[in-house]
Order: sequence, then C-alpha cells, then structure tokens
Amino acid sequence: MKYAIEIVPFGEMGDPRNILRLAQAAEGSGWEGLFLWDHLAYAFGWPGVDPWIALAAVAATTQKIRLGTDVTPLPRRRPQVLALSLASLDLLSQGRVIFGAGLGGTFEEFEAFGEPSSLKLRAEKLDEGLDILNSLMSGEIVNHSGKHFSVKNVSLSPRPIQQPRIPIWIGGESQAALRRASRWDGWVIPGIDQDRNVVISPSLLSQRVETIHMHRQSPQHFDVAISGCSEPAEGSLAGEYSSAGATWWLESLFGLRGSVDDMLKRVEAGPPG
Repeated sequence: MKYAIEIVPFGEMGDPRNILRLAQAAEGSGWEGLFLWDHLAYAFGWPGVDPWIALAAVAATTQKIRLGTDVTPLPRRRPQVLALSLASLDLLSQGRVIFGAGLGGTFEEFEAFGEPSSLKLRAEKLDEGLDILNSLMSGEIVNHSGKHFSVKNVSLSPRPIQQPRIPIWIGGESQAALRRASRWDGWVIPGIDQDRNVVISPSLLSQRVETIHMHRQSPQHFDVAISGCSEPAEGSLAGEYSSAGATWWLESLFGLRGSVDDMLKRVEAGPPG
C-alpha cells in the first residue's frame, strides 16, 4: 500500500499557496503522492484552483511525491491541449505524474457554460479523448477522425518522460466505469462522503476490483486508489482496503474536515499506522 494526500481544493483549501504548504509537508512526512480534484468550483459558488497551475508549482518545489488529478473531467477538456499540459508537467516533475480521468460528476460545470451535460455524450468524449491522449503520448504521428475530435498528421513534442505514456487512472463506480478502468492503468474511487461516512466498504471494494480484473486483458500492474480519512495511529482501515485489493490510500483533506492548519497537522503526523 502506498499513501498519498488528496486535496479537495474548495475555499481556503483551493488557495494554491495552501496547497504548496500541504505538498511540502507531505513530502517531508513520508507521504508518496498528492492528488487534486479538478473542478470549476466557481461554477457552483466556491473559490477553487486550476489544478495544472497548482501541480506545476508542487512539481517545482518537491522531489519525490507522485502528482496527479482525481479526477479530470476529460469531456470538458480539449485532448490536444491536455496532452501538452501532461507532458510538460511530467518533464517538470521528472516523471512523477499520474493522470486521473472521468466523466465529471457536477452538471453545473457544463451547463453554466452552455456545454451539453448528457452522460452518454460525456462518455463518448471521454473514451475518444483517452484514445487520442494515448496516441499522442506514444510519440507516433496521429491521424484521428472521430465523432467528437479530429487530429491531422501531428506528433506530440515534447513527450512525457514516462514511457510508453503517463499512467492513466479512471474514476467512477458504474459498470461502464469499471470496464473502462480495466483498459487503462488504475481505478480511483472515493471511499467516504462529505460527512466522512464510509460509502465503499473493503468488501464492496473487493467486489469492484474483481469485476475490473474479469474485464482486464493486460498482465501489467494495475493500481486501485481509495480515499478516506484516518488518524495517524489508526492504520487498520487502510490495511483492510489493502487486503481487499487497494494499492493506494488517499488521505482526503477538505474544508468540512477542518481548517488548513488542522489538515497541515494531520499531514505532518504521517500516513496511517
């Protein structure tokens, strides 16, 4: 089991200066990664942050921790722009990026800007966008003519340090999301709600992981990341998730849990157990 912090960047937790404080404390306290939610939070009334700006600052001020989003709503991103952002961040961080992708669960982030919020349409754009990202990061000359995107005779430069590409984790709990995850490198899922109630038990996680592996055809390593809340000396729940198939524990830090200073103390205390 690896241990990371997950920042829900709303309100003061979305201030990039606070994200840097938490990131530097995480690296100095034994955590192995930092993940940010990717939301247009101001669309539903909360101050937020651009995750790529924040992650670039973290990459430049840390040396070891893995960096990523959990998750980026790819249907509201242009895959050709995102490919360059990911490659640039991977170079800046010396190969530490993990890309989490999903449909996007907040309708306001689409509808407030006149974009369609249909789940079917978003699923189509997600799958097509992932295929384009995969092709671009591989370095090949890409020609793609799809339902939603077109690419004509281009190759990505610079390429990411990680080859054949940056690891891709898929978010979501639907059967379609589990099948999608099986085609990539990992699955990431929230284990709690905003009141810190457990919504994905270790036994339920085990069932979902089994479903993914039923669909999975690649023999390569597959990551399973689950977020939750713990106290420094209480590692039993993380251990139960590890036995159920999780490979990453994401310690969720958010405003309803406490202030930035409270979260900083939790980070400085180190991973559970």
